[in-house]
Amino acid sequence: MTKLSVNINKIATLRNARGGNVPDLLKVATDIQKFGAQGITIHPRPDERHIRYQDARDLKPIVYTEFNIEGNPQHNFIDLVLECKPEQVTLVPDAIGAITSSAGWDTVKHQAYLTEMIQEFQRHGIRTSIFVDPIQEMIEGAKKTGTDRIELYTEAFAHQYGLGNERGIDPYIKAAAFANELNLGINAGHDLSLENIQFFKQNIPGLLEVSIGHALISEALYLGLENVVNMYLHKMK
Repeated sequence: MTKLSVNINKIATLRNARGGNVPDLLKVATDIQKFGAQGITIHPRPDERHIRYQDARDLKPIVYTEFNIEGNPQHNFIDLVLECKPEQVTLVPDAIGAITSSAGWDTVKHQAYLTEMIQEFQRHGIRTSIFVDPIQEMIEGAKKTGTDRIELYTEAFAHQYGLGNERGIDPYIKAAAFANELNLGINAGHDLSLENIQFFKQNIPGLLEVSIGHALISEALYLGLENVVNMYLHKMK
């Protein structure tokens, strides 16, 4: 079964827009789990423009499903992850000030650095995942770091699917098959939505988890959060 981890960054963005604590991030995370999601994802950035580092600390005791913290492993991020000890850390090569993730790691160029980070997190019992494009060389490089999983960066698939091109999934099918051969766990995320999630899930062998935030929260504005979470779960059966 493919697990749904809901990224709650956009809830924090809305809260921060007015100050105060509305919407209440902790209550939303609790409700999302109660509605059936199997995980909560956050992606704190250095400027804390949405998720704050304190949010990660506050979420730790109330996330009883899977806690996934994403980000670029700079010093403050490393310290936060080691303090919170989530079930999973996902390493993402975000540039400072980036609006959103725009590429996977070059796991060849950064192999030594990633290996060091992977070993540090695994030493503390934290499962690791590396954000990668669906390119065989990058997946092979990820394997050499010792990571437990990869997260396939799905923006290109989502874009092509939205244009009506179902063949846009072909590189992901090949990438997943290769990852399976290497005994790497497979996660996926970025621009997955109610429109494309079922097609993606049905075609990707060994898909363990998807992390969805922007689309899910946007869809919930019209359809309601509980309803949307359950619609995703139904499409991923």
